[in-house]
Amino acid sequence: MKQFKTESKKLLDLMINSIYTNREIFLRELVSNASDAIDKLSFAALTDPSISVNQDDLAIRVSFDKDARTVTVSDNGIGMTAEELEENLGTIAHSGSEAFKAEHGDAQGDAMDIIGQFGVGFYSSFMVASRVRVVSRAFGSDQAFAWESDGVEGYTIEPAAAGERDGADDHGTDVILYLRESTEAEDTDRYLSEWGLRDLIRRYSNYVRHPIQMMVTKSEPVANPDELPDDAPRYVEHQELETVNSMTPIWKKRASEVEQDDYDEFYKSTFHDYTAPARTISFHAEGALSYDALLFIPGEAPFDLYSKDYEKGLALYSSNVLIQEKCADLLPDYYNFVRGIVDSPDVHLNISRETLQQNAQLRAIAKRVERKIKSELATMLADDREAYEKFFENFGRGLKFGIYNTYGMNAGELADLLLFYSAKEQKMVTLREYVQAMPEGLDKILYAAGDSRERLEKLPAVTGAVKRGYDVLLCTQDVDEFMFQAMRTYHMDAVAGDAETPGVDAREVELANVSTADLDLATEEEKTAAEQATKDHEDLFGAMAEVLGDKVSAVRVSANLTDAPASIGTEGPISLEMERVMQQGPDAGMAPKAHRVLEINANHPVFEKLVAAKAADDQDKLALYASLLYDQALLVEGLPVDDPVEFAKNVCALM
Repeated sequence: MKQFKTESKKLLDLMINSIYTNREIFLRELVSNASDAIDKLSFAALTDPSISVNQDDLAIRVSFDKDARTVTVSDNGIGMTAEELEENLGTIAHSGSEAFKAEHGDAQGDAMDIIGQFGVGFYSSFMVASRVRVVSRAFGSDQAFAWESDGVEGYTIEPAAAGERDGADDHGTDVILYLRESTEAEDTDRYLSEWGLRDLIRRYSNYVRHPIQMMVTKSEPVANPDELPDDAPRYVEHQELETVNSMTPIWKKRASEVEQDDYDEFYKSTFHDYTAPARTISFHAEGALSYDALLFIPGEAPFDLYSKDYEKGLALYSSNVLIQEKCADLLPDYYNFVRGIVDSPDVHLNISRETLQQNAQLRAIAKRVERKIKSELATMLADDREAYEKFFENFGRGLKFGIYNTYGMNAGELADLLLFYSAKEQKMVTLREYVQAMPEGLDKILYAAGDSRERLEKLPAVTGAVKRGYDVLLCTQDVDEFMFQAMRTYHMDAVAGDAETPGVDAREVELANVSTADLDLATEEEKTAAEQATKDHEDLFGAMAEVLGDKVSAVRVSANLTDAPASIGTEGPISLEMERVMQQGPDAGMAPKAHRVLEINANHPVFEKLVAAKAADDQDKLALYASLLYDQALLVEGLPVDDPVEFAKNVCALM
């Protein structure tokens, strides 16, 4: 028995138990090695006229023997001599494929698509096998040789037994795995079944460029079933050799070569969605970093999109072999709903091919992916507004969170993709559309945040703004207020005009909650009158503030109110909606509160009652009025009153 070169025992144990986290990838590694062997033979046939190979006959065969507990991966590729078995399998981490790729790199992706890199994939076999036997016959050789090892002490190389690759055209390699018995930790029995092997092939090696064949069970109706007894079977089973992989991946094809129905079917079957995607994005990059990408924007939101268990990411392939089912680094969080595939032969994988060795290449791909997604969404917004509004209903929350979660850093990327309901237009509008329609005298984007559009439309601050001809964006998602606070301003890019459409200058517009106490929407005359009323009735407002205590920071006349007798405004960074959202969280007791201002409408008949109560020095009535006005203003805002029992008593007292 020959000993492994290098510190084999330690290194092999390290590889088997530490490098790979998923035992089932052993089949992926063996199939990839078989694919490389076929590519080497194909390349030899192209470069050497004396070598004649029928390309249609080249294939990979996977089989199993349940009784013997073996899984065999065979190919009719280039094969190996005894010396090559010694060099490739006796020296751990020596990669014949990597050396071949380095020598013939100019042909990579054309005549060949070499997958192997590190020379350790073969040893993943020992994660599931107690013994591995490799029988190989080099192309043009008269003798086959067998390499065998238990993966512990060493290996043997000797001439193959009779019947093992002894035909004149029997070049290639058989890798025979003698599986360990199943345990609670690892169910090796599933690899001894047709469905188990087919599942692994389709998951990891479905797009290997060469046919992967298996004997599969087929059933067909028996002849003349009417002549059979009632209890006789109507179907008979037989074994048939079948290619179980797709070989040509759809993402390698140009978009012009694929029908949308084919994309839809691929999306539904691959990502287990019953609805067709809203948009399909296919693109290819060549150069220093080559890759193919096929992305899908779903038609419906996954049920678990906003749960903690949801995993974002694109499937990452390298040379058509699955590396990661969900590579999170390829997508920013705000595009976590996008599904798809990126395939690149150039990404630097770590030794296990389960993760990446370098992130620079991945970041370059991710940037291009991000730009493509934004471009597609912008096109949908411009060309198919109805479809985009449906998309935004499903996924807009994530775009908003992308701005809030980065303290507004992503606003430039995402702001123009946002939609909000316009109180004035009664439809969804973009921030750009809002700014372009802003009337003279308004220099802010006004919004109101709450739990329902119907309630927001009735807020005194909203009705007052709309009556003055201003628009208000009605925001009903809990992230809206926080997002606007993070954005602070909206930057609208300039647009060049033409003969028919005038251009638009770039603008930086402030975002303002319409319920902010110091918001300036009134005319100069109205503002002057409000200031004078506040000054003239300073004693009245002081007495009301004393009754309300620390519930409010001030009581004053507002020039913005039109119909309502009073409303609750806020001062400082915390709005009423932010306070409401934070009080629903786990740290409600520590959540900051808004600085509330009770705003009075001096033109409302109620104000006359307040003035009369103060003039009559009726402290009880003034206290009753102040409490009732404050509580009813809270109810209008959708907030609970501080003391419902006291509120009910005050209503009865007034009656």
